[in-house]
Amino acid sequence: MPASPSPPVRGGPDACPGALQLHQAADGHLARIRCPGGLLTAGQLTALAAAARELGDGRLELTSRANVQLRGVDVDAAEALAGRLSAAGLLPTPGHDRVRNILGSPLAGVDNVPDWNVAAQVRALDAAICAQPQLTRLSGRFLFAVDDGRGDTISARPDVGLLPGTDGLVVVALAGVDHGLRTGHSDAVRVAVAVARGFVADQRAVDGTIWRVGDLTAAEVARIIARVATEPGVHQVPTAHRRPLPRHIPEPSVGVLRRPDGDHALVLAVPLGRLTAGQADLLAAASPQLRITPWRAVVLPTVIDAPDWAGRLRTAGLVTDPGSPWLGVTACAGRPGCLRSRADVRADATAAHGDRSDPAGVGLPVHWIGCERGCGTPTGRVVRVLATGDGYQVDATGRSAVHVLPGAALAAAVRTAREEP
Repeated sequence: MPASPSPPVRGGPDACPGALQLHQAADGHLARIRCPGGLLTAGQLTALAAAARELGDGRLELTSRANVQLRGVDVDAAEALAGRLSAAGLLPTPGHDRVRNILGSPLAGVDNVPDWNVAAQVRALDAAICAQPQLTRLSGRFLFAVDDGRGDTISARPDVGLLPGTDGLVVVALAGVDHGLRTGHSDAVRVAVAVARGFVADQRAVDGTIWRVGDLTAAEVARIIARVATEPGVHQVPTAHRRPLPRHIPEPSVGVLRRPDGDHALVLAVPLGRLTAGQADLLAAASPQLRITPWRAVVLPTVIDAPDWAGRLRTAGLVTDPGSPWLGVTACAGRPGCLRSRADVRADATAAHGDRSDPAGVGLPVHWIGCERGCGTPTGRVVRVLATGDGYQVDATGRSAVHVLPGAALAAAVRTAREEP
């Protein structure tokens, strides 16, 4: 059971940035724009690209929660940025800016016919969160997820997860665990919000000493479950009917996909999760709707002339080849953007993975980090490449950690660590 009997001491409200609460980084201010479910229209992506070009450093960063970050924002531009985001529909209620953290299965309806409409559920959940004034008390790290049944967003162990179950019911999971809560499709959003309300009923959520459901003791989680179980349309199934939920789902393969309806979609990887404004504009031209994934990739759900667009986007520097060495490779900001970082991890990751002759996409995902905080580390099994100041420590489950200097030896050590033991 993930709830800890000795909860961590957080020490106060989290400092998670938002579109209004900017973070002072070494390279300027950072704004994090929530994109519930990773859903964006072409117009919204174009607005973000223009903001990056005119108010930031010219790039958009994709996060592991399918949000978008702008770096290098001048503090004097904060008001202008907020106005642009509001006009684009990306800032519906200022008070809820940082709490609209919702993952959605990015391939729902693209490679399958799901039991429910994930995008519609995400939008309904977002609206329901924004309609609850008390939910402004949630930390910026509290996470919701709407899964299409494959387990890709539940595997991130969200604080509140919705997953289609058997007999037309929805599993309401807490911190990635099935506690037996079940409800109907039409009640799922209401029940998810009830869980969040139960969480913020604890005074420690208000004063910032707990941020996540996983910070609670088992007894505190049990109290939330008991409270939610009394909601209309909710019941609790016995232990024998519960199931373990997935802990890790591999990222989807890139390239052109044929949809069940006969149309085509396109999945693209974004090297190190960084889009230039020009690349973002090109993506917006390719499809009227886009989905950012928790793997810092982009799904274009419907694309006319998909093979042609795949070629154009590949020429622009995005990844459409399922054999690319960039697949599964992520990194924190590193230097010069982060003062804590001991190295320019993005440059070193590029040197290690940018050789197109490498055997591509092999084995475990790998995450490059500039310090022990490990910002952006994916869930599940992952190779951690930690900057030490005089090289990197390469660490993977089932293997001994090794310390390596940058260069060919580091690239070889990372490739070896990615191989399944």
